[in-house]
Amino acid sequence: MKRHVVIVAAAAAAVAGLGLLLRQWRRRSEQRLTQGQRILREFARRCATPTEKLWNIANELASDLEAELSSGERGGNLRMPVCYLAPLPTGEEKGTYYGINLRGTNFLIVRAKLEGKNEAVTDVKRQEIAIPTDILSSADSTRELCDLIALELAKFVSLNNETDSDIGARERMLGFTVSFPVEQAPATSAIDSKWKRLSVDDTVGKEFSTEMNQALRKHSVDMRVFAVVNDTIGHLAGGRYYSKECVAAVSLGMGTDVAYIESLQNIPNQLKESSESAETAINMQWGNFSSSHLPLTEYDSSLDAESIDPGHRIFEKLISGMYLGELVRRILLKMADETALFGDSVPPKLATPYLLRSPDMAAMHQDTSENYEVVEEKLNKIFEISNSTPMVREIVTDICDIVAERGARLVGAGIVGIVKKMGRIASRKSVITIDGGLYEHYRIYRNYIHSTIWEMLGSDLSDNVIIEHSHGGSGAGSIFLAASQTANGNS
Repeated sequence: MKRHVVIVAAAAAAVAGLGLLLRQWRRRSEQRLTQGQRILREFARRCATPTEKLWNIANELASDLEAELSSGERGGNLRMPVCYLAPLPTGEEKGTYYGINLRGTNFLIVRAKLEGKNEAVTDVKRQEIAIPTDILSSADSTRELCDLIALELAKFVSLNNETDSDIGARERMLGFTVSFPVEQAPATSAIDSKWKRLSVDDTVGKEFSTEMNQALRKHSVDMRVFAVVNDTIGHLAGGRYYSKECVAAVSLGMGTDVAYIESLQNIPNQLKESSESAETAINMQWGNFSSSHLPLTEYDSSLDAESIDPGHRIFEKLISGMYLGELVRRILLKMADETALFGDSVPPKLATPYLLRSPDMAAMHQDTSENYEVVEEKLNKIFEISNSTPMVREIVTDICDIVAERGARLVGAGIVGIVKKMGRIASRKSVITIDGGLYEHYRIYRNYIHSTIWEMLGSDLSDNVIIEHSHGGSGAGSIFLAASQTANGNS
């Protein structure tokens, strides 16, 4: 009997002890969850972009534009002005055109047919060519690069041979655009470093045009490069082909950039003499924009301090695809460390910078499944986190939402600032063409941009700013430039 009582008492004690441990675990979990929610609320508060703040940012951006145009100095906060002084397309150009898009370690050859502003781009053909490492590594390899491009273009033309009666006897222009890659390591490519100077030194483009035209003649390619420009100006040319009201182009991908239309009377006198039009396209590197009104957090400060260009391109680090996922990772890392979000130990891979890419962030953010299965899959695949709960996965999507909403609303404010500088908000329609995977594939981010512009301008004026996706796809900007240059017989 005594033995039975002892066993019962021991069992009761074990149950009581287990209950105590369970209550302690629940209490600790609740405390961690409360602490995690506190971190989340504080982050959301610091990222907040009320309408008044957005207008402060838009007004300051417009003022910076005015100031840099007035000074005529290059290398300022927005690194302006770099101008494309030739006429942009009118939508009347028709025919088959060729273009080159130089992109870091490769270049894209594009061929397409234009049939007027009321028709879509047709017969598009593209070929991507890798640039050999010996050319990439040498700062003096411009001639070799031009030879390679001309040779590959000659092969491409022969494989896609066509006759174009619309061109006739006019000299055919080869559109040429340059995309600047965004990296988080010091540039190892001498070619890459050289092309990044194109944004502040247009002699780079002029020298390359000369070398490129010599290579085209050498390889018997009956085309000529008129100008080498940033690919955002190419996107603006595409927008202008389809609408006279297109006044700006925004690139939103891994990096970000803007080109917009400026009246000739507002650009420095030394540039007016070579203009062939009453207006000009200006490449404005708005990634360099900085303002005391920007909603910066401790995570932004640490990201900037550990980047390859601390103190620079602050706006880009808030809105572009290179950095959005990294910001989410940094917040998750702090919550994992301070609140045991993913268990008692911090997942090792969560400490790896730039491991979370923006496409994966977008996939998690846009997960509509009941228990966030996509979030679970991404956490496991990217960070080897296999023990997340539905509640934790919901927190992950909340973080993605805060980061994406802030970035997109800043883009919207920037667009409003540009249109305001042009004096078009209240009186004229303005079409803004946007290119890049961030805008094209991140639906929630894209929707936040649109809703922000509506919120800032209200129902009466928001219809005056029309956002469109760019035309023709990757590298197509060079095609529209080739069309306008050929039609205008540039020499």
